[in-house]
Amino acid sequence: MKNPIFCALDTVDEARAASLARGLKGSVGGVKIGMEFFNAHGPKGFRTVAEAGLPIFLDLKLHDIPNTVAGGIRAVLPLKPVIVNVHAAGGLAMMRAAADAASEAGEARPLIVAVTMLTSLDQSDLDATGVSGTPADHVLRLAHLAAKAGLDGVVCSAHEIERLRAELGAGFKLIVPGIRPADADIADQKRIMTPPQALALGADVLVIGRPITSAENPREAADAIARSLAA
Repeated sequence: MKNPIFCALDTVDEARAASLARGLKGSVGGVKIGMEFFNAHGPKGFRTVAEAGLPIFLDLKLHDIPNTVAGGIRAVLPLKPVIVNVHAAGGLAMMRAAADAASEAGEARPLIVAVTMLTSLDQSDLDATGVSGTPADHVLRLAHLAAKAGLDGVVCSAHEIERLRAELGAGFKLIVPGIRPADADIADQKRIMTPPQALALGADVLVIGRPITSAENPREAADAIARSLAA
């Protein structure tokens, strides 16, 4: 992707999401629609945003039995998202089912990536849920499982990029949320990094939301981030 920035349109306002997408065309590489928006507006809302002509990452974080997740993937294939995600914690069979279902789209097949560990979580959260090891260990374990299942990559924090890239190779896609410009509010994120740092480490897609969408001029904010990547 020439422009690795995908703007997270974290709103349930269909008109605002569409307006943001139109205004950001040419300044970002794509947009992300989350489960909040999709649950509110469904395929119709997706198509409204898609009219802007930007690639869309459909962030549904599917996590269920293999047959149900495969059905969920098939259901969104007609919308032609470029990326769809599932939860790696759903296991090997579930991820394989997602990958197989996506292949039914042929040349229009979206990238299927797995969420490893949410960027709002840290070591204390792993400890509280009984997960052994460090966040880096946990993410690496799930990423290897995703690769074994035939997925295209994972969603991970910037702090895991270097190790994942070294172990899983250049072709394994790393979709990185929790990206914040140096002067931005970190909000509810815990494992964050600036856009230039994450790109330098090997991120393929930088998911950036509030630093763009909450700016007085979202397009100018996106352009400033893009310039920082080219510096």
